[in-house]
Amino acid sequence: MKKAWSGRFTGKTSKIVEQYTESISFDQRLWKYDIEGSIAHAKMLGKQGIIPKKDADKIIGALTDIYSDIEKGRFRFSIELEDIHMNIEAALIKKIGDIGGRLHTARSRNDQVALDLRLYLRAETKEIIGLLKKLADTLCAIAAKNSEAIMPGYTHMQRAQPVLLSHHLLAYAQMFSRDRERFEDCLKRINILPLGSCALAGTSLPIDRDYVAKLLNFDAISENSIDAVSDRDFALEFLSASSILMMHLSRIAEELVLWSTEEFSFIELPDAFTTGSSIMPQKKNPDVAELMRGKTGRVYGSLMSLLTLMKGLPLAYNRDMQEDKEPVFDTVDTVKLTLNALIQMLPEIKFNSTRLKYTAGAAFSTATDLAEYLVRKDIPFRTAHEITGKIVRYCIDNKKDLKDLSLAEYKKFSAKIGKDINSCLTTEQSVRSKNSFGGTSVSKVKEQLARFKKKNG
Repeated sequence: MKKAWSGRFTGKTSKIVEQYTESISFDQRLWKYDIEGSIAHAKMLGKQGIIPKKDADKIIGALTDIYSDIEKGRFRFSIELEDIHMNIEAALIKKIGDIGGRLHTARSRNDQVALDLRLYLRAETKEIIGLLKKLADTLCAIAAKNSEAIMPGYTHMQRAQPVLLSHHLLAYAQMFSRDRERFEDCLKRINILPLGSCALAGTSLPIDRDYVAKLLNFDAISENSIDAVSDRDFALEFLSASSILMMHLSRIAEELVLWSTEEFSFIELPDAFTTGSSIMPQKKNPDVAELMRGKTGRVYGSLMSLLTLMKGLPLAYNRDMQEDKEPVFDTVDTVKLTLNALIQMLPEIKFNSTRLKYTAGAAFSTATDLAEYLVRKDIPFRTAHEITGKIVRYCIDNKKDLKDLSLAEYKKFSAKIGKDINSCLTTEQSVRSKNSFGGTSVSKVKEQLARFKKKNG
């Protein structure tokens, strides 16, 4: 097949070069955005009188037919035509002859591919934002359903203090809310029109970029033609936001893996989201959650891949930038699939409230409440901390819990400890007392949930 750039060349392109340089095997997923951008460009060319209006209309009609052919699976993509742009242009010229060749007036594949990628990422980012809202809503619903269930809170993977399960779940809702904000902010940099920059210098033809931006719903127009065709910051920002999101998804996945073990027994994962062992018939493996952790690494890899790709490129466009798409496409697929899996799995998880509450009250988890009790007795916190530490050591040595000590035993450590000491040592009272803003008391968590729903509604 004749190359679009063949005029300068006398020799044929090597088959290995065609194989090595093609991108149609992966960039064909940009087809609808390529056609959408081409239709807008044709309308502008016709409106401006750069090409005859009747030719513009004929081009638009043919592009609409090609759109239908691809949508219905009737279109054959060719590796010899390199990429999605040339495949569609070749089909256009085949349909309407030389008139189709007018479409590329005042346009380069450099600004064309930048446009396609921005249109693609705009659509996918909006879908991810919708999934993040759905995930946050799911967590809120589970939190509301378990509004007073108590569980152990951890630091350093050691039991620390009792907290509400709802409070713990809302911590993840807050993370995903920030992720949503990052993607929403990322949209501002994605939604900038590069078309009209041409190869790198703009054009001498009287194009109307504002008109194209309006047709394609772009909020702004790129201000420097060199930057427009060589910029992939918007894709890097998307990959960065995706990497942070996957880190959060990996963290909740890790807890689901831990909580589903016999050692924790905090939850039972649904059969539909677990698998068995090929040799051990008793196993119920948390493979979905494990893969959420594992797939995080490939998204990090995509970010590093594009950062490395771009770091040494001189201005303006370089063919290296063809390698930007696969990391972006893979990240989009991974993020969306992971979010959908988690959204469907979470409501089916069964929480073992009895086990959660029992574990929350063990391992001297109310020791900090004891120290704060002493503070309320006018003892400096550092002194109260030391006294409490000695009491815990005494309990360990005598195989007792805090609630097992008599008042006489307590008074050995401080005369200020009174009969009211036991009122601060239960897990219920410990949670109830955490009334600081953002704390884990039932009332404060309900307030947090109401604020979150209002903000993310």
